[in-house]
Amino acid sequence: MLRISTRSVPKTKISITSQRLFSSTQLWNAEKAKHDVVVIGGGPGGYIAAIKAAQLGYNTACVEKRGSLGGTCLNVGCIPSKALLNNSHLYHQMKHDSKQRGIDIQGSVDLNIAQFQKAKDTIVKQLTGGIEMLFKKNGVKYYKGLGSFESETEIKVSPVEEIEGTVKEETILSADNIIVATGSEVTPFPGITIDEERIVSSTGILSLKEIPKKLAIIGGGIIGLEMGSVYSRLGSEVTIIEFQPAIGATMDQEVATATQKFLKKQGFQFKTSTKVMGATRDGDKVNVEVEGVKDGKKETIEADVLLVAIGRRPYVQGLNAEKIGLDVDKRGRLVIDSKFQTKFPHIKVIGDVTFGPMLAHKAEEEGVAAVELIKTGHGHINYGNIPSVMYSHPEVAWVGKTEQELKNDGISYKIGKFPFVANSRAKTNMDTEGFVKILIDSETERLLGAHIIGPNAGEMIAEAGLALEYGASAEDIARVCHAHPTLSEAFKEASLAAFNKPLNF
Repeated sequence: MLRISTRSVPKTKISITSQRLFSSTQLWNAEKAKHDVVVIGGGPGGYIAAIKAAQLGYNTACVEKRGSLGGTCLNVGCIPSKALLNNSHLYHQMKHDSKQRGIDIQGSVDLNIAQFQKAKDTIVKQLTGGIEMLFKKNGVKYYKGLGSFESETEIKVSPVEEIEGTVKEETILSADNIIVATGSEVTPFPGITIDEERIVSSTGILSLKEIPKKLAIIGGGIIGLEMGSVYSRLGSEVTIIEFQPAIGATMDQEVATATQKFLKKQGFQFKTSTKVMGATRDGDKVNVEVEGVKDGKKETIEADVLLVAIGRRPYVQGLNAEKIGLDVDKRGRLVIDSKFQTKFPHIKVIGDVTFGPMLAHKAEEEGVAAVELIKTGHGHINYGNIPSVMYSHPEVAWVGKTEQELKNDGISYKIGKFPFVANSRAKTNMDTEGFVKILIDSETERLLGAHIIGPNAGEMIAEAGLALEYGASAEDIARVCHAHPTLSEAFKEASLAAFNKPLNF
């Protein structure tokens, strides 16, 4: 378990005067403004850091250039994609799965793509607007504009012409503490031009106006597989092109193999160990040139839409970090120490723009820890206990160590598995694909990792996270009474299987 240092650092004096002079709802027309904490970026890490700082009594400002808060996650990532995943799953169930459940649907089940997209956009608008309300509630001053370093203690906020409500003129913010949370952007594919019409990024794929007959996806990670799931359910022929020999990136290998098998049953085509040589648009078609990594075999894949989903990279454009000499590593990430500090102790960096997994919940936890470090000199992040979830069907979720990691580290372990086909709730729901797999230390039987592929995996993984955080053993988990019938009983049974024998399989 990794813990942030608890060594004492000087506390920052709160500027009571500035709190009295400027209310959170007042228009800010002054050329210069003073704050205790200025956060650059209004994504999950940034807005949480700003709210936490205000709750701890700091005069706090947040600068965001997008025009709506929530960052990539709420605007063009986690939230809109989950809306599409949920609604496409409902559509697919009604169209293909209702009869066996005794539900007769009179007439056809049709997709209204305009309303389908509108439902997603409505949710996004509600949630991003909700953050503005939280800012007002907690007294965070919100600046719409581009934030950049003017000096080590000053942030310049510049107008962004296309954004409604942007600052009218350049404003200089003076800050005792600065938190950089500028997030990440889509990683481009060399030689492929994204037009967000036929060749799209993870942003463009969220807003297609028609369902492509053939969808090709470069990248077999979470984004590619989730978006493939959406459009496969809506009728697209989906082809995943992955350079590595397996999909799933950081998944446990056994789980990744099972996931690929389930997605194949749903109609996915997979071309693993395949290198993309280029892609060109020809009218309403896209031709993707590929080559086998091992055999060098060349092939052209024709698609109506090509999604480029090879990951994300840190976003520092316009930050002017070089002006004050902030260090950047070879992956473009801002360099920090264990206290999130740059070379300047009062400038901290959190979220996608620095090290670690690019996950919204990781950024949120760092936002809280960074502010607590400012206030008290100590904060805590357990980087060995950050869950990941893929919202396909079945869902895939994992936390802690994978089998391959334990083998590489030379750690002796035992496995406990329990299939959902033997779980009462999964049976009654007619949703039995997948299993729970837990990994425990051979000697102490302490939980080391948990991997779930199956219904509601993203919700169930929280139990594993709690057990990991408190060092629970498999027996500890198994002796906790789980309600019946629930899917969570599969987690209990997997724990029983790890140190003894399951009762229901």
